[in-house]
Amino acid sequence: NPLLQNIWMAIHPPVLFIGFAAAAVPFVLAVVALWKRWYSQWVAMALPWVLFSALSLGAGIMLGGYWAYGVLGWGGWWGWDPVENSSLVPWIACVILLHTLLVQKKTGKLVRTNFVLAILSFTLVIYSTFLTRSGILGDSSVHSFVDPGTFAYTLLVVWLFSAALIGGRMLQQRWKELSPAKQDDRLYNRESFMGLAALVMGLSALVILFGTSLPIVSRTTVEPSFYNNSNLPLAIVMSFLLGFSLLLRWGEDSRKDFLRRLWFPLAGSVTGEVILWYFGLHDASMIAFTFTSLFVLLVNLVRGVKVVRERPRFVGGALAHIGLALLFLGIAGSGFYGQKETVSLSKEETKEVMGYKLTYVGSQPVEQGKTKYVVRAERNGESVTLEPVMFQNSYNNNTMRNPDYISFLTKDLYLEPVSVEQAGPEPAHEFVTLAKGVQTKIGDLEVRFVRFDMSAHGTDQVTAGGGMTVGAVLEVKRKSSIEQVIPAANYGDGKQAQGKTVMMKDNKVGFQLVNMNIDMQTKKSTVDVVVFGLNEPAAVVPSKEILVLEASVKPFINL
Repeated sequence: NPLLQNIWMAIHPPVLFIGFAAAAVPFVLAVVALWKRWYSQWVAMALPWVLFSALSLGAGIMLGGYWAYGVLGWGGWWGWDPVENSSLVPWIACVILLHTLLVQKKTGKLVRTNFVLAILSFTLVIYSTFLTRSGILGDSSVHSFVDPGTFAYTLLVVWLFSAALIGGRMLQQRWKELSPAKQDDRLYNRESFMGLAALVMGLSALVILFGTSLPIVSRTTVEPSFYNNSNLPLAIVMSFLLGFSLLLRWGEDSRKDFLRRLWFPLAGSVTGEVILWYFGLHDASMIAFTFTSLFVLLVNLVRGVKVVRERPRFVGGALAHIGLALLFLGIAGSGFYGQKETVSLSKEETKEVMGYKLTYVGSQPVEQGKTKYVVRAERNGESVTLEPVMFQNSYNNNTMRNPDYISFLTKDLYLEPVSVEQAGPEPAHEFVTLAKGVQTKIGDLEVRFVRFDMSAHGTDQVTAGGGMTVGAVLEVKRKSSIEQVIPAANYGDGKQAQGKTVMMKDNKVGFQLVNMNIDMQTKKSTVDVVVFGLNEPAAVVPSKEILVLEASVKPFINL
């Protein structure tokens, strides 16, 4: 497939698969720990592998998003496609496990939770492989996967159930022995808020898993809006809990110290929201989303500076959370405040589109039978050139489309090609209003509206209508010859039926009556007519090439 012949597709799948494979190690360690009753010793061994798996899976997903944005031509980097989701859900589970393992390492809590998550993470990896490679999502995914055959399908199913049964059976046998450390009722500490944030992330994964798996059990599929609407409140709550947890200490914290650490990120977030309000952010859900994202960003900036000064090699957590906050702010800007418009650009003609002047310069052939379509974009005196590509794909005989975009500091201008059309020259015609008794110059003709004619009633001049037919007597003068034509229209039930085009003797110029205004008092009646064939048909004029594309402005997509 030519869409896969791209440098990112040489990098994205291996990086993703390394993350999938690495998830097997915490699974095996968890099963062995249950077998050997190493309920706490396994945590230190599993943590580096969980971190590596989360890193590889996250990097693989981001590389896939970058490939989709620049190559696929479907307008974005994430479309909630089932195959995309099947990679996202294991990553979320892996990230949750990373945090809950830290809680157990620091406090001895969440022992059972960690075993469940370690087994579940790898089971979800196998489930993702099953969804992707079995061909079961072939009708609901834009990714093209075919049925691999009975052997591979059976192997995937057996593998999935084996991992789930082995892990589940070991958990069942040791469940009563997995007593967590002594519990307390104190909520005002880091581990409590981290546990709540992990729970919210788990709900998000569950929602995504439900929407992704729905085509397996029914013929219905969910729209991207389902994922957006259900995950937005969860992301807001999770960001709030994440920010608060990082301001608290392990064990029990002093409220006075907590409030002292809280004031700067809170004040900064409020200030940021006031600025965003001034620039047009008025939607309540987006205000909450950007506020919590700014809160997480500022909390981790302060925390990151402190960690760099004291223990630089532990700055990774702060950097990861800063990245998450920037990601959320980018989603808010590009996903909810982006603009999109379908536009048809005739060659060498300029159109104003979302503040840019777009001009289709022309097409140029490139390698491998592809064609690039050169579009010039101008704004504020500056000009850039974009070159989206379309070509016929011999792989599946479909038209392939590669977008092009230009990145600015605060936004991207993104062009997705749709089609190229050929528009022939329009027939020469002119719409004119003729006043009674007044001679009017139309091209090389001199036309005078003489009077109304009722004798056209009952003739075949009118296409429809059973009412009264009224004609307009027109005197047409061309050079020394004078000719009379009578276009007509029908009036019935308060409506006018358009008359046929009445041709002159040369059969080149025709008149059609489209409207009339009868004034009995002032005698200044008028008729509206369309005159066809004023000039010779423009057969020698080449047809216009029209490029149809989707133009988008994506604010803060760089985040």
